[in-house]
Amino acid sequence: MNAKVELRQEQFLPEENHDKNTDPRRHNRGFAKGFASGVIVAAVVAAAALFGLSRSSLVRLYISPSSSSEALLDDETEEKIETISAYILSDYYEDVDTEELRDGLFDGLFENLDSYSRYYTAEEYEELLENTLEGTYCGIGAGLQQNTDTMLVTIVHVYDDSPAQEAGLQEGDVIIEVDGVDATSMEVEELAELVRGEEGTSVHLVTYRGEDTIEYDIVRRSMDYPTVESEMLEDSVGYIAVSEFTQATTDQFVSALEDLESQGMESLIVDLRWNPGGVLSSVCDILDEILPEGLILYTEDANGTRVEYTTTDTVSLDVPLVVLVNGSSASASEIFAGAVQDRDAGTIVGTTTYGKGVVQTVHTLADGSAFKLTTQTYYTPGGTCIQGIGITPDVEIEYEFLGGEDDSYSYDLDNQIQKALEILQAE
Repeated sequence: MNAKVELRQEQFLPEENHDKNTDPRRHNRGFAKGFASGVIVAAVVAAAALFGLSRSSLVRLYISPSSSSEALLDDETEEKIETISAYILSDYYEDVDTEELRDGLFDGLFENLDSYSRYYTAEEYEELLENTLEGTYCGIGAGLQQNTDTMLVTIVHVYDDSPAQEAGLQEGDVIIEVDGVDATSMEVEELAELVRGEEGTSVHLVTYRGEDTIEYDIVRRSMDYPTVESEMLEDSVGYIAVSEFTQATTDQFVSALEDLESQGMESLIVDLRWNPGGVLSSVCDILDEILPEGLILYTEDANGTRVEYTTTDTVSLDVPLVVLVNGSSASASEIFAGAVQDRDAGTIVGTTTYGKGVVQTVHTLADGSAFKLTTQTYYTPGGTCIQGIGITPDVEIEYEFLGGEDDSYSYDLDNQIQKALEILQAE
C-alpha cells in the first residue's frame, strides 16, 4: 500500500491502574479532603497523560509504511476483511453502524501489542487532551476506586462544590448502575466514561450505601480540580502533596512552595504516594524549581536515538528534601523521585514505586482520531531503566496507620510522614 496518512504527533506517559489500595489521607476532614485515592479515575481523569507536547506544539508529518516490512494489509487480508464485512452488513440481525465497525477494526490492530498502545476515536482523543492537558473535566466531581477482586467501584472522594456533593453522594457509596447499565462488573475506566459527558446533560446513578439503594440524577458540569495541597507542619517543615501532574499542577505547586517559603519553611516533604503520573512538561517544570542545572531523564527509541530533558540554573531549592512514594507512584512521579535520588537532592522514603519506564507516541490523524504507540524507554539521570522494576526508596518503610479504628487520618498518625519528619530533623 502506498497511501500516505496525515499525522500529528505527541508523546504520552500514561497513568496506570496501580495498587488499588485506598489512600488513607482521604479520611482527613481538613487538608487531605482534596485527595483522590489509589487509581483515581474520578469520572474524570483519562488513563493516560501527555508526555511533553501541548496542543499548540503539535508536529505535522507525513509517513507511509516502510517498504522493507511485511505489508499488514496484503491483498488476501483486504479480501478477507471485505468478505466478512459484506456478510455482517447484509446478514446481521440488527442495523449496523459502519463507523463503529471501522473503529473496531482500528482497535483490533493494537490488541496484540502492549497494554499502553491503543486507538482513540476523535471524541475520545479530544476528551483525553482536555483531561490531561488542562486539568479539567466535564462530569460529576467524584473519585472512583475499583476492588480488583469483586470489580465493584466505590466513590472514594467527593470534590467540594461539585455536582456529586450537591446531589448528596458520599465517600463509600458503591455504584451499581449508570444510566441503566449494570456497573457491577465493568472496568472502572469504562464506568468513568459513562459518568462523564457533555456539560448540562444528566447522568442517572444507582448506588448502595450500606443496605440502602439510592438513586441520583446528577447534571454534569465542567470543573477544574486541584492537584496540589500544602501545609506547614511542625518545626517549619513544609508539606506539599501532588495527586497528579496536569498542565495546571506547575502553577499550583509553585504557589504552594512560595506560600510555605513566606512562612519560613526550613525543609520540605513532597508526597507523591498514590500519584499515577501525568504531563512530563509539568514534572520537569516543577523539578526546575527544586533542582540545580542538570539531567532529569533521557529517552531512547528502538534505533538508539537519545533525547535528554534537563533543568536550568535559574532557581533551585536550598532546603533538605524528602520525597514520599509507594507502589501507586508511577510514571511522572517516578521521574520526579528518580531525578531527586540520582542527583542526591533529597531522600526517597516509602515503598518501591510502580515501575512505568516506557514512553508512548500519539499520532493524530486528519479526521481527529488518534493512536498511541509505545516507542521509547526512559532512563533516570544515572542510566537506570525502571520498567517493571520501579524505584527503591533510600529508606524503605511500609505504610502503617498509627491510630485506632475510630481515629480519622492525620499527619501525626501517618508513620511514613513521621519517618520523613524524623529524617529532616536529623539533618
